[in-house]
Amino acid sequence: MEAALTTDVLVVHGGSPLRGQIRVRGAKNLVSKAMVAALLGDTPSRLYDVPAIRDVEIVRGLLELHGVRVTDGELPGELSFDPSNVERANVDEINVHAGSSRIPILFCGPLLHKLGHAFIPDLGGCNIGGRPIDFHLQALREMGAVVDKTPSGLDITAPNGLQGTKFELPYPSVGATEQVLLAAVRAHGVTELRNAAVEPEIMDLIAILQKMGAIINVHTDRVIEIEGVDRLRGYTHRPIPDRIETASWAAAALATGGDVYVQGARQADMMTFLNLYTKVGGAFDIDDSPTGGIRFWHPGGELKAVLLETDVHPGFMTDWQQPMVVALTQARGLSIVHETVYERRLGYTDALNQMGATIQTYRECLGGTPCRFGRRNFTHSAVIAGPSKLIAHDVVIPDLRAGFSHLIAALAAEGTSKVYGVELIRRGYEDFEAKLAALGASVEKG
Repeated sequence: MEAALTTDVLVVHGGSPLRGQIRVRGAKNLVSKAMVAALLGDTPSRLYDVPAIRDVEIVRGLLELHGVRVTDGELPGELSFDPSNVERANVDEINVHAGSSRIPILFCGPLLHKLGHAFIPDLGGCNIGGRPIDFHLQALREMGAVVDKTPSGLDITAPNGLQGTKFELPYPSVGATEQVLLAAVRAHGVTELRNAAVEPEIMDLIAILQKMGAIINVHTDRVIEIEGVDRLRGYTHRPIPDRIETASWAAAALATGGDVYVQGARQADMMTFLNLYTKVGGAFDIDDSPTGGIRFWHPGGELKAVLLETDVHPGFMTDWQQPMVVALTQARGLSIVHETVYERRLGYTDALNQMGATIQTYRECLGGTPCRFGRRNFTHSAVIAGPSKLIAHDVVIPDLRAGFSHLIAALAAEGTSKVYGVELIRRGYEDFEAKLAALGASVEKG
């Protein structure tokens, strides 16, 4: 706990249901990639509904270091990007962002096309398991890039430009799929990517690139074909809403016995989550009007234990798992969680147990979904016995999504908790303290 005393602290007075309305903006997992895509255009791009989160600040800073003029628009959340003066950035200035985000690796393709060179600092992100960039680098090498590892980062060149290739991912990695898309759209020839990720954010990035003039075909069985073009123009785009933030507030409504209307949420991106929400015993109502959203609430009575297995899209999203587990501590019976995407994503349950939950973790696969971790020494399954009365306890946030689950637990618990390290939550949740206030939560800065 002592190491966390210098970080942001939120004092949470729990035990009251969250009730009210909040709004979600564009998806964190799309917006930052859309900003990088603006580098590829010969004309300016415009992006709406950009959330004011830390990841956006990091990407904006990196774009500006490379000569992109980024300006705020007239509407809240509107950004424009002018890439007409892209230039090589100072390595020392780039290294200021070392360890703060994993987004810089996606600058490779656009910078190689614009400048013939890219420098990528050491990467950061949440410590939730191995997220190697080997897939990224191998794909770039297959396309003709030369990667030199230096003490401060990666120095990447493409002496003969990037060339189309056939490449199959060992696992449908979202980041590696984005890497190939951003690199292949202006490569010479055709690129065929097999075992690609097909998350809604990937489809939205493809929509952006198509607006820019890219030719991309999405085939069955996770195959994406990209025909390289010589030039791309800028785009104007409104991103899909953030389905992770939507699910987080939905889980908070369930865990606290509350009623939360999430304006901007969209059913199409949430269907797998909504199925499980119904099985647990939660209620929701869809408002399809232009300014609509989804209302989530606890209808009363007991919640039901379920089997929850995470998977790549269209499966249950790994980022939905942690907030929902807090709600499952209030369900009667034994719920089983099988995490198949990240091997170290259950460490946050220790703090929930300190608050009164009964969660036991296992190395075995407790589910039927094929899993990479079953015969390896990773704790990636859990059994949750409930319902459990949660009691306030001070917690230290280890990563973004675990942090929000700890926050939900503190809101559901009786008594006052101190939540340390809330700056990590700001990486992915816009203005969450004001949203908590709008929902009637009793919180204050410590």
